Amino acid sequence: MLKEERHITHLDLDSFFVSVECLRNPKLIGKPVVIGGNSDRGVVASCSYEARAYGVHSAMPMKIARRLCPHAIIVRGDMEAYSKYSGLVTDIIQESTPLFEKSSIDEFYVDLTGMDRFFGCRQFSSALRKKIIKESGLPISYAMASNKLVSKVATNEVKPNGQVEIPFGNEKSFLAPLSVAKIPGVGKKTAYLLMKMGVETVKTLSEIPLAMMENLLGKSGIELSHKANGIDETPVVPYHEQKSISTENTFQQDTIDTTLLNNELVRMTEKVAFELRSQNKLTGCITVKLRYANFETFTKQQAIPYSNADHIILKTVKDLFSRLYDRRMLVRLIGVRFTNLIPGNYQIDLFDDTQEMISLYQAIDSIKNRFGEDFITRATIKSSPSQD
Repeated sequence: MLKEERHITHLDLDSFFVSVECLRNPKLIGKPVVIGGNSDRGVVASCSYEARAYGVHSAMPMKIARRLCPHAIIVRGDMEAYSKYSGLVTDIIQESTPLFEKSSIDEFYVDLTGMDRFFGCRQFSSALRKKIIKESGLPISYAMASNKLVSKVATNEVKPNGQVEIPFGNEKSFLAPLSVAKIPGVGKKTAYLLMKMGVETVKTLSEIPLAMMENLLGKSGIELSHKANGIDETPVVPYHEQKSISTENTFQQDTIDTTLLNNELVRMTEKVAFELRSQNKLTGCITVKLRYANFETFTKQQAIPYSNADHIILKTVKDLFSRLYDRRMLVRLIGVRFTNLIPGNYQIDLFDDTQEMISLYQAIDSIKNRFGEDFITRATIKSSPSQD
C-alpha cells in the first residue's frame, strides 16, 4: 500500500516584532528599525529588513548594530503587545485548521494531509495566509511541502511576504543549490567544519556516504544526511494551550514566617523557570497556590508577556503571593504553576538585558545542567523544612 503524501504548510510572521511596531506606528514602515535594549550593552531582539541590509541581525550587541547602521531607529520593544498579536494569529489558525503546531511565538506548522481530496491544499494555505493578513494586519509568509524541514527552509527562501509550494518528489532538487548553513540545526561550528571540507551546498552534503557522516558527526551526522536528502518524518505536534509546568511544597510544620515563605517562592520559581528554559519554552500565565493550615486552598493567576527569565517571572510570583496571603494564618502549602506554554528561547524577551545578563543565565543553566538544579541559587534563599 502506497504511503499517503503529506502536505505540511509552514507559516512564519515576517520580522514579527518589527511588524507589530509598524502596525502600532506606521511612520516606522520602510525604515531601518531595531528592536532591543537602548544602551550600547543591550542586544538586538529583532530588526527590519531595511536594517538587515546594513548587516544588523538578532542577538547582535546593540553597540555593533548602531555602528553598522547609525541612522537606525531603536525601539525598546513590548513583549505584552507581541504576545497579544501572537495569540490573535494563533486563534485565527486554530479556528481554521484541523491540526496545527505552534513552534514559536511567530511560527506555525499546519498538517493538511488528506484535505486535497476535498479542498486544494495550496488554495487553502493561500486563503489562510490572506485571512491572517486581513484580520491581524501582519505580513506572513508560507511554504507547503511534504515535510516540516523542507517547508521551513522554503519559507525562509520566499520571505518577506511570499508563498511557495515544493511539489512532492522535488525536495532534493529544491534543497540542492542551497548553502549547508540554511539547513535547520546546522550551527556555525558545523557549517564551518563542512565548508572547510569543501562541502558548501546541500547537494554536495547529500552525496556524502552515510557511514562517513556518522564517523564525522556521530548520530547528528546521520540526521544531517537525512535532512540533506529532504527526508523528515517529524510529525506536526498538536497545539495544546493548557500544558503546564508546576511545583509545590508542603511544609513539615505549618508556618507564618513570611521570610521563609518568600524564600520558598524564590526557590520554586527558579526551579520551574530552569525547567522551562531546559525545554526551550516560554510561559504566558503564572499561578500561585496557597493552602492554609485549616486546608482552605486559594489560587491567583496572571497573564504575562511570554517569558522564562527568573527575574521577570519572580516579580509576578511575589506580587500574586502578596495579594493571596491576606489572612496571616499558618500556611501548610505553597505552589507555583506556569501555563500557556509555547516554544521559545530566553533571548526573545530581553529588551532591557545586557550581554552580561544573557551570559549569566547561560552560565547558571550550564552549572545546573552539570551539577543539579539546586547546586546554585539566589543568595536570599535559605534552607527550609519542606518536601517537594
